[in-house]
Amino acid sequence: MRLKLKNTPEQVELIKAMGSKNPAIAKEASEAFAAFLGPVVRQVINQAATAANIYSDAPFDEDDSPSYPLDLYYNEGDNFIQVWSQNMAGGLPTSHVEGLQELKIATYRLDSAVSMSKRYARKARLDVVSKAIERMANEIVVKQDRNAWAIILKALAEATTSPAAGTSLKHFLSSVGEGSSAGFSKTFALQDLNEIMERMARINESYAGGTPAAAYSRGITDLYMSPEKVGDIRAFAYNAVGGSTAGNSVTDLPDTVRTDIFKAAGSQEIYGVNIHQLLEFGNDTSGNGKKYTKLFSTFAGETQYPDINGSTGTDYRFEMGDGDDLIVGIDNSKGAFVRPVARGGDGETFTAIPDDQFYASRADKMGWYGFLEEGRVCLDARAIVGMGLRAGD
Repeated sequence: MRLKLKNTPEQVELIKAMGSKNPAIAKEASEAFAAFLGPVVRQVINQAATAANIYSDAPFDEDDSPSYPLDLYYNEGDNFIQVWSQNMAGGLPTSHVEGLQELKIATYRLDSAVSMSKRYARKARLDVVSKAIERMANEIVVKQDRNAWAIILKALAEATTSPAAGTSLKHFLSSVGEGSSAGFSKTFALQDLNEIMERMARINESYAGGTPAAAYSRGITDLYMSPEKVGDIRAFAYNAVGGSTAGNSVTDLPDTVRTDIFKAAGSQEIYGVNIHQLLEFGNDTSGNGKKYTKLFSTFAGETQYPDINGSTGTDYRFEMGDGDDLIVGIDNSKGAFVRPVARGGDGETFTAIPDDQFYASRADKMGWYGFLEEGRVCLDARAIVGMGLRAGD
């Protein structure tokens, strides 16, 4: 993300005042700048985070204890509801069974601090000040995304749903088939998307095992995948219709769809599902997983997931070392992923204050400290499905 301060006379005067050698003037200017800084950083981190579109904000007053009514999501008895959450930032998400109608949500503080030499302020170096603000916002975004995706991937790795008596469906599937070479993930095909769309429909059956009277799931609305899998979608434009019969890599698409993909250098959606590219998915040239691929592999452990291309009972574990890749499908219509966030007396969720350790310092420096308090929780795992893509052995 890039942030640029406007070069106005008022802005320049304020920046120069922060660099004043008079502690009283520098303090007053720093406090005024911090009041401006908080809303700016909040807006930046809300737009830059990759999971921002998945989680719904649930503001609460600071020093309050946020909670969420589970009976809005479920109409079930005790010891049925599974919820995934964290007790601390960076902590391992836990799955716990709730028999209560109201869930108390743990929150934690995410913070960042930056400092710089006052001489840049005295010279009105707006570019340097902008970079310092960017650094503060980036540090918060990195922490936010890690916590947000930890909840998502932990829920995906462990979730099972029993839509009817005697059935148990995992939310994550395997697709083993044709790939570029040994040790690399399988080529993404339309059948893979179709399979997880079907799985999403099955895990959202009514309590009677049929079609809900009032559908509370639109199905998959968003699909998150690595650049390589997005590349497979671009390849739909030039792969011959029915040109491959190995595995499930047949890409029978109408010429009009192929033309649209070719003209747009890809596609923003397939079957009405929005496509999102994440650099944290996929593998490097050595077959080692990227950040979120590694995270999911850790959560999956030795769990066996059913292969859509194999015979009944054929299961595979997710093996990052073999170049396995994954795609994640989210149903954003359910509002199942919630971000409780503390709101201060001024209504802002991000607070920035001057770093007072530099007020009377001989170091001739200035800085700011910023923080927010939030939590991450998955209230209903039926809003998530996924698939591991693996080249045949």
